[in-house]
Amino acid sequence: MLNTDTIAAIATPSGNGGVGIIRISGTYVLEIASKLLSKNLPPRIAVYSPFLDESGETIDSGIALYFPAPHSYTGEAILELQGHGGAVVLDMLLRRVLALGARLARAGEFTERAFLNNKLDLAQAEAVADLINSSTEQSVRSAQKSMQGVFSQQIQELVEELTYLRVYIEASIDFVDEEIDFLSDGLIEKRLQTLLTRIEKIQATAQQGRLLRDGMTLVLAGKPNAGKSSLLNALAGHDAAIVTEIAGTTRDVLRERIQLDGMPLHIIDTAGLRDSDNVVEQEGIRRAHVEMAKADLILLLIDVRESELETEAVRATLPTDVEVIRVYNKIDLLPRSPAFETTEKGMSIFISIKTGLGLDLLTAHLKKFVGFNASAENVFIARRRHLEALKAGHEFVEQALSQLQNALAGELVAEDLRQAQQHLAEITGEFTSDDLLGKIFSSFCIGK
Repeated sequence: MLNTDTIAAIATPSGNGGVGIIRISGTYVLEIASKLLSKNLPPRIAVYSPFLDESGETIDSGIALYFPAPHSYTGEAILELQGHGGAVVLDMLLRRVLALGARLARAGEFTERAFLNNKLDLAQAEAVADLINSSTEQSVRSAQKSMQGVFSQQIQELVEELTYLRVYIEASIDFVDEEIDFLSDGLIEKRLQTLLTRIEKIQATAQQGRLLRDGMTLVLAGKPNAGKSSLLNALAGHDAAIVTEIAGTTRDVLRERIQLDGMPLHIIDTAGLRDSDNVVEQEGIRRAHVEMAKADLILLLIDVRESELETEAVRATLPTDVEVIRVYNKIDLLPRSPAFETTEKGMSIFISIKTGLGLDLLTAHLKKFVGFNASAENVFIARRRHLEALKAGHEFVEQALSQLQNALAGELVAEDLRQAQQHLAEITGEFTSDDLLGKIFSSFCIGK
């Protein structure tokens, strides 16, 4: 893509700091540099220079770095100005750059140009934003793997295998005289089965990456005084919620973000579920149901002394399409040990939040529930759209194998493989829509 305009933005966070950076990319970088600086700029060498206003007065002094096209982040000519990090001086310098012919960059436009100019594929471009927003050390390392192309390379290998299979099958359809009998030689069937296994392995790794990026949303639900806020405090490691013996202390939704061995966990504490005439408490309960509908998992906190009839009455009010684990609290009040139980009603865990009994079992089960493995190697960062594309690709390859085994329909096999190839290629951006690109890059910060 050839861009005729030049973009500029402050690339450092707002506020005051020791250093502030303005990034400029596009056709007129050298023209802007010649008027802004008093020195020539050799490529990729830091040059100390004053930054001049329209009358030749110094706005600031700092380092100028020039990267000629195509050997730059965006693939275009880039100029970086590294000056003092005061908000006013950066604003003055940016206004000077805009007055010299640049325009203000959109959010993510520098990385978007890197993608459009084939400096990064789409998965690598997304990993840039994921690296910036990483909340754990492991998610940083995984984002780096995606930026380095680990994920993209695996997807490319799948696409290349699909290309080979399509060529082989379509050649046998178009050139019957060549006697390529893909239906009976077993080659295609064997390679399709191998391909399914490879996709499944990548799906498992991508799921780990998705957890590192997005985390799991866990909603604590139950009657008043069942221990929801106490569990939030125990998992967070500090007093995030007020805990009293007064029923209905929690009226609003409380949110806390923690880590379990590197896995981000979004914990949401909610108002106690009961019939109430209090308008404020009713609104809190309504909000609790809204959060439960969006959860990955609901922990239903239950006083272990409560009757099963009361428990089932509360359970009946919870969403049916979200996994629910019963957490029986206050076992220290009974002669009961921490344990798991699995019945036809689902999983139950017996703990004491007050004494800490069974909390290690609960946290271990939370990681197991989502398939998180803190010691997994070569995990790359992944997004929900990547998982959806992998799932669709897997389904079409499965369908192709079924068409081959049951219908011996070469044309249908070829079409299913084409669909699988297109879905997988969407991950790296080989096939993608402008709407998707706009959505992805608009989530970036300005200046990146």
